Amino acid sequence: MGRTRTYEWEDPAVSAAAVGRASGLDFLREMQAGRLPGPPILATLDFTLEETGHGRVVFSLVPGEEHYNPIGSVHGGVYATLLDSAAGCAVQSTLPAGTGYTSLDLSVKFLRRITVDTGRVRAVGTVVNGGRRTALAQAELLDADDRLLAHATSSCLLFPMPAPDA
Repeated sequence: MGRTRTYEWEDPAVSAAAVGRASGLDFLREMQAGRLPGPPILATLDFTLEETGHGRVVFSLVPGEEHYNPIGSVHGGVYATLLDSAAGCAVQSTLPAGTGYTSLDLSVKFLRRITVDTGRVRAVGTVVNGGRRTALAQAELLDADDRLLAHATSSCLLFPMPAPDA
């Protein structure tokens, strides 16, 4: 029997237009509070921005069948998306107004299988080193017992954002 899933998202141009107008931490806090729409990928994979702090963010996901690969466990791309989001947003949380970032690379190590029986998982991203042009971040994917499921490192390119239209 077929399964279906329906979801909605808000216009991503609204939050994209706000990037760089305030500090990265303020931007993330506005999104977490629902005053700015989250990116569509949050709705697509059904994960949540749980915590925001300077140099640290946490996303969470309850794995479902819709996240599975053909062998009956969560697809590695879901792991990578959570880890990339956590590492990148950790970097974003340290940026002053007028500065943006983009991921340069992502290196992921898959350590444990995730299924619906795993329960809620958390991707905890932290900044390792921030510079003027690049930043290095890491992220850990943890289960409810804080067992490490996967680990990632990411380099991010920092750049000035165009001035908002006056």
